[in-house]
Amino acid sequence: MDNLDAGALEELLAAVGDHVAAAGESVAIVVVGGGALSVMGWVERTTNDIDVIARAREEDGRRVIGHPEPLPDVLVEAVRRVARDYGLASDWLNTAVAMQWRTGLPERFAEEIEWRRFGALDVGFAGRASIIALKLFAAVDQGSESVHFQDLIALDPTDVELDIAADWVARQDPAPAFADFVEEEVANVRDALRRDL
Repeated sequence: MDNLDAGALEELLAAVGDHVAAAGESVAIVVVGGGALSVMGWVERTTNDIDVIARAREEDGRRVIGHPEPLPDVLVEAVRRVARDYGLASDWLNTAVAMQWRTGLPERFAEEIEWRRFGALDVGFAGRASIIALKLFAAVDQGSESVHFQDLIALDPTDVELDIAADWVARQDPAPAFADFVEEEVANVRDALRRDL
């Protein structure tokens, strides 16, 4: 079961939530990437995985996010069972994107999360500004032919949104030339958006 659309992703998350509930526990995670874009309805596209960038816990009546690794055993087992039941790759839900914690998350990342409940699994979807910033960062790294660049075009960011994202991305790498790469990719995005008008 590849090329997962929004409906399929929601079905899988609900199945994970059911397994977590059966174990008598609850888990909260935050996702980004194509899965978040699809479920939130911002971009109509498919994906083959769900990118978990954070876990969340309750603290003084509010959710606090932190590094997702290690994922709790109950979630790992639920994800394994869903992979088996639906014929998915074992890493269909993964934390590869968690390396972003080394340089930090976009500003206001935690405040902009939109939460949805799937049984005993609470899933936070990163906000639009955070997704734009992360997608721009990935596009700078992988270029204008990448899915990340295409996602940016589909998101149709405003000039202000792009400027805010570019400011954050430029601070992710101290190399002197990196800011130039960011500026070049932003120009590519703006050119592509103008062509689509």
